[in-house]
Amino acid sequence: MIGIYRMKDIFLKIFILSFGFSMVLFAQKPYRVGTTSANFLEIGVGSDGNAMGEAYVSMTGRLSSIYWNPAGLAFLDKNEAMFMYQPWVIDISSSNVSSAFVLPSIGTLAVGFTHLGYGDMEVTTLDYQDGTGELFSANDYSFVFSYSRRIAQWFAFGASAKYISSQIWHMTASAVALDLGVIVETGFFSMTGKKDDGLRIGMSISNYGTKMRYDGMDLLFPIDILPDEAGNYSTVQGQFKMQEWELPLIFRIGMSIQPIVVKNQRLILAADALHPNNNSESVNLGAEYQLNIPGAGTFYLRAGYKALFMEDSEYGMTYGGGLVIRFLNNYAIRTDYAFKPIGVLGNTQSYTIGIQF
Repeated sequence: MIGIYRMKDIFLKIFILSFGFSMVLFAQKPYRVGTTSANFLEIGVGSDGNAMGEAYVSMTGRLSSIYWNPAGLAFLDKNEAMFMYQPWVIDISSSNVSSAFVLPSIGTLAVGFTHLGYGDMEVTTLDYQDGTGELFSANDYSFVFSYSRRIAQWFAFGASAKYISSQIWHMTASAVALDLGVIVETGFFSMTGKKDDGLRIGMSISNYGTKMRYDGMDLLFPIDILPDEAGNYSTVQGQFKMQEWELPLIFRIGMSIQPIVVKNQRLILAADALHPNNNSESVNLGAEYQLNIPGAGTFYLRAGYKALFMEDSEYGMTYGGGLVIRFLNNYAIRTDYAFKPIGVLGNTQSYTIGIQF
């Protein structure tokens, strides 16, 4: 028992030092805006997290943790499948399909697939600036495999391996990345005396991986390497070599508390600090109210604020809700909704439906 408590103190000190380090980073300038590829990886997965202002790194027991912090998957008590559809700005659409399987003696395994489609666009050239009559499309994909386990009753670890692919007409790029996360249940400020109703701390690092570089037939052009000399080959096959770009690396650290825990009601307040490699640091705030309806299910109301303290942010308040309807044999259906405005780019909404089995 003494060894376990000493380990707990060590982990808490690590979190405190990490949080202090992230606060120091708030002073760093200039920000590397527009210097990463595959930025669709920054679009939140799951209407529950989006509705809470994306303050979700310390939340547990939700399949959407596969995106925010894979350690949260360790707290699932049932197998679950989820589908999310999120119309994005300027006719871009984002969708995600995920599933998790709880194996009591091993841990929790989860898989996920995310697609971002940009729709069809006209092909234009200098000679045909109104379009050639052809259409092209662009798509981004992400395949995720996650593993999470509770190492101790109060400590969980999770990791995700990702394959990322991007396609623009006849050009493609790919990369592999890793997500890592931990969650600690401290038991502090518990209204019931139970450790899992107290202060919870989470930390994750997302998209640590290789760089992306586009390649394909659209980069092939005939080149006359000696235009002033006669008799040489005037149409040598040439190819442009694109620059490599980093993935959007995101470090998150946050905490959540439950100031109201009564028989059928619960209130969760959460806050996350973010340090990305392509923008200024920011803080996300979120709240979730739960109302358990005996014999029927659970009703959720959520609100949050995204990108507090971010310079020139277009984000702000977020809203949403959800409902879990339970059936016999431990089956349940889950629906969630989120509304997230993005300033001059307009409003976005996300819809999620899932099944627990």
